[in-house]
Amino acid sequence: MPEAKPEAKVDLLNLTRSELEAFVTQELRQPRFRTDQLWHWLWRRGVRDFAAMTNLSKDLKGLLARRAAINWPAVDVARTSRDGTIKLLLRLADGERIETVLIPMGQHYTQCLSTQVGCAMACSFCSTGELGFTRNMTMGEILGQVMVGRAHLAGAGLPIVRNLVFMGMGEPLMNLPELLRSLETLGSAEGISIASRRATVSSVGIPAALKVLGDFGLAVPAISLHAPTQELRAKLMPKAARVPLDELLAALDAYPLKSRERVTYEYIMLGGVNDSIQHAKQLVKLLGQRRCKVNLIGYNPPPPEATPNPPFRAPDPAGVLAFEEYLRSRRITTFIRRSMGQDIAAACGQLKLLAGPEEVA
Repeated sequence: MPEAKPEAKVDLLNLTRSELEAFVTQELRQPRFRTDQLWHWLWRRGVRDFAAMTNLSKDLKGLLARRAAINWPAVDVARTSRDGTIKLLLRLADGERIETVLIPMGQHYTQCLSTQVGCAMACSFCSTGELGFTRNMTMGEILGQVMVGRAHLAGAGLPIVRNLVFMGMGEPLMNLPELLRSLETLGSAEGISIASRRATVSSVGIPAALKVLGDFGLAVPAISLHAPTQELRAKLMPKAARVPLDELLAALDAYPLKSRERVTYEYIMLGGVNDSIQHAKQLVKLLGQRRCKVNLIGYNPPPPEATPNPPFRAPDPAGVLAFEEYLRSRRITTFIRRSMGQDIAAACGQLKLLAGPEEVA
């Protein structure tokens, strides 16, 4: 008679608060208050060993060790930029790898989170798109990046993560169920406790998914626009541009915003492609009457070892300033976003699983 396979352990990081309660009370047949204790250890304290959870009984610790697991992504490589940006190359339980980036912002860090292994959007200026799409990530894998990032910073005596941007590898709105579960868990007062105003979801713009995200009210969107006309956007982002600009903007006009919130439009400036004053005028025509702000991002060429002959070049710095000045003169709130981590391929559009010269974790 064949030997029975051991029952798969439940990954506690992949359970929402209500799912954890069901597991504790129905599967483990423990009192409901044990859920609060476990939740605190998992998300507030970042403890990975049941034996270290001091207010749990010895019997419960043994039961958890047999029935459950706490699966953090493993850090394969950690690299630190000259500007203090940290990129972590993480290995998931099935061996797939993703990247997360910790960006210094004065007295705290902003963490850039991946939501998919690879990306299906294939935007022409983005290195991640060259990887293709492998699979969606689970809530436990998405939020596991936060736990690993926190532990890495604490171990180095660095400030905490205060803001999160779902702006790493993948299109978050194409993994909407796990994104929403992650955002719900983030806001838990007894857990990671990062408020919705400190969580930004970056997307090429998928109207139906934006409607759902807005209804949940758990994050503010940042839209990867990158072109002021439908024609140019179709050349730069052919898959994203399957949604016409007027349809996308109508969905964003309907997005429920709190009193001080605005939709952010991300605009990567590609030298000689979308960075002229004429393009700025077209952008004003597109966004001038909308409740928004614009982030201008200079194109970050991929490292030579990744793409020897990149199809685009960085914009002229003086041209970027002129572009910003024109938008501001037309009363569009505009910022030039300083690229961080370029020397370790951690800047916007550069994530491509490159280890390079490394500090092995």
